[in-house]
Amino acid sequence: MEALDFKEIQPLRDMTGLLELARLIAQVGGPKKVAVAAAEEAHVIEAVNEARIEGLVHPILFGNPERIRRIASELGIRTQNLEIRHAKNPPEAAELATQAVSSGEADILMKGMVQSSDFLRAALNREWGLRTGRLLSHVLIYEAKGYDRLFFMSDGAMNINPDLKAKIQIVENAVTLAHVLGVNPPKVALLAAVEVVNPEMDTAVEDAIIAKMADRGQIKGAVIDGPLALDNAVSEEAARIKGIKSPVAGKADILIVDNIDVGNVFYKSLIYFARVRGAGLIMGARAPMVLTSRADPEEVKFLSLATAVIAAERLPYVHEAV
Repeated sequence: MEALDFKEIQPLRDMTGLLELARLIAQVGGPKKVAVAAAEEAHVIEAVNEARIEGLVHPILFGNPERIRRIASELGIRTQNLEIRHAKNPPEAAELATQAVSSGEADILMKGMVQSSDFLRAALNREWGLRTGRLLSHVLIYEAKGYDRLFFMSDGAMNINPDLKAKIQIVENAVTLAHVLGVNPPKVALLAAVEVVNPEMDTAVEDAIIAKMADRGQIKGAVIDGPLALDNAVSEEAARIKGIKSPVAGKADILIVDNIDVGNVFYKSLIYFARVRGAGLIMGARAPMVLTSRADPEEVKFLSLATAVIAAERLPYVHEAV
């Protein structure tokens, strides 16, 4: 066990494999420390406690200690097992949690019952935040029945209406996370309503530009094509019927949407209608960031933490290779 460094891994193909790798990383190197900003929320406490029981993380909960203990007690969780630190309000909890990560005390930053704007303001603080100079973007990871691989979708939670420059960084962040999970090189489909370059459609034009940039080596570490409609991005049969010849068509690992509305509906349709197992991370910061919706099921939060454990271990190797 001690000889394992997790520099090279096989591509993860489902959430079961993802969880097994997170367990192995924690078994070899010990649990990762996760700083939770404003932890006074039942699903958050359930998720971090489950991850603690699994040996994946050591949680440091910032917020109102009395409230956190009361919620934990109502859930039947022994508060003696939780490290709880006082913060006078959610914005301060976000600041203290971010500082714990930026100082190296913790490995992962997680959002609890704090407004996303306050959480991100702390994370991007110029003095003690987690800035890298890159755009932050959300990447969803999910498994789908009938497929032999995990899918990645971005960005359905952070960037409202990204321009071309932002889209390129969204692609690069998603590619980085795919590399973290052993998918190298991933196949990236830039999604639009059509699979032809229509000058009347900004999305299709921008997708074609990004695809050509990848062809010229301006975006590395992935095979990229677009515009592609969703059906011919993930179905080889649909691509065949439409006569699309592309190394990505029907074989995409990463799906890039045009704006937050498309991504948000895509994500919630998967969770609520298809009942897929999914997780999500914010990429582009100095450390993995778990930012889930307050309404997300506890399993999404737990699997997001497991993904963050892998990212905390593997990101240095991935950055080293770029």
